[in-house]
Amino acid sequence: MNNIEADEIELGENVVISPSASIRGANGKAKRVYIGDNTYIGDHVQILVDDFRIGDYCKVHHHTNFHGYKPLSIGHNAWIGQGSLIDSIGGTTIGDNCGIGAYSQLWSHIRYGDPLEGCNYESSNPLTVGKDVWFVGHCIVSPIVAEDKSMALVGSVVTNDMKENHIYGGSPAKDLTDKIKPQFTPLTIEQKRGLMSQFRISSDIKLIESRDEIENPEKISYFNIVDRTYTKRRSENEVAFMKELQSKLIKFTPLSL
Repeated sequence: MNNIEADEIELGENVVISPSASIRGANGKAKRVYIGDNTYIGDHVQILVDDFRIGDYCKVHHHTNFHGYKPLSIGHNAWIGQGSLIDSIGGTTIGDNCGIGAYSQLWSHIRYGDPLEGCNYESSNPLTVGKDVWFVGHCIVSPIVAEDKSMALVGSVVTNDMKENHIYGGSPAKDLTDKIKPQFTPLTIEQKRGLMSQFRISSDIKLIESRDEIENPEKISYFNIVDRTYTKRRSENEVAFMKELQSKLIKFTPLSL
């Protein structure tokens, strides 16, 4: 694609990149660009990162900006709203199934004041976001560690680490978990089966509860409802099923066999 400038380019199947998007390094060609299967890069998105990776079934909406000299890695099933900014000058890692609401800013560095005047504020640190993390929208996030399933409400200014399945809000963001529900409440197997019963499942797709049930991954796509992994075959039915699941906000990630 003419709008990708990189020494190494690897694109998955059914990738859609808007002609107005630009993907290259911070200062010229990128070293590596990897974009997973069925991922969408929208209009006027700028990805200016020397080493960029994004997984399968992701959506990056219009006028989003990614930039930085250090690697930026985004997992599977990411949803990144329009006008968002993700900085990787200090290095940024975002896990699977994360939501970055519109107009959010995720930072891994601060730098502006004149060093000749003795400015004390110039630093860069890694930003690490776990799995199933949700920044609802218009959030500003410092280089923190956001543990799995943590959540920041709209307009939050996050300057401290976020604990697993805790919910934060305000400026600066405070832990509100004791006052309101956390993002997730564990479900039983029966409840998960009930949720999955709304979908029509073809003969080459099978729901399982344990990896021990995987018998024929060359011909059947196995979806484990316990750990939300699946055996990726790229079949037409599998892709259609994944997209239908995503329309209901249900997310599975590929299992390495």
